[in-house]
Amino acid sequence: MKNKYSRILIFLAGLSLIGLFLFPVWKITLEAPQYPGGISMYIWINKISGDSPGTLQNINILNHYIGMQAIHPDSIPELNYFQYIVILMTLLAFLLAAFHKRSLLLIWTIVLVLLSAFALYDFYQWEYDYGHNLSPDAAIKVPGMTYQPPFLGDKTLLNFVAYSYPSLGSVFIGLSMLFGGMAFIFKRKYNIEQ
Repeated sequence: MKNKYSRILIFLAGLSLIGLFLFPVWKITLEAPQYPGGISMYIWINKISGDSPGTLQNINILNHYIGMQAIHPDSIPELNYFQYIVILMTLLAFLLAAFHKRSLLLIWTIVLVLLSAFALYDFYQWEYDYGHNLSPDAAIKVPGMTYQPPFLGDKTLLNFVAYSYPSLGSVFIGLSMLFGGMAFIFKRKYNIEQ
């Protein structure tokens, strides 16, 4: 019976990862006098969207004036392959729920934590390049100014305030880690090997 609880927990860990396809992982909002309600960009595991169909186009127009690169989701390789990593981790969790050992639960959870850490580092690197690699032909140039959005929190960029925070998809990643860790701890506590 106790073994059943561990299996349910790792199944829930895999099920939680499906939430990454239903909700965005990150949200970046820009507020300015000309956008009093702000414009928001949502980063998903496999796409980038906005709070309206024209959001990404508006952000790209604004970026063009200060020399920032346009955001083209198709040119961001992570949006193409991260989804397959999530699918693989989900399937592995379901397999562990059926045929699992304690050591494999720990390995799965550690791999999920490491993948999440890599994704955050990769996101930071993308933001850094996006905000520092400016076109010399920009219409608006401010010496020494870079436009890297905040990794987490808010930051004033000219007349804009940028807000960057995890979105609901990140909660599902956290839940998956929690359930995976709990499954391992439960099996260890009750010394369940199979």
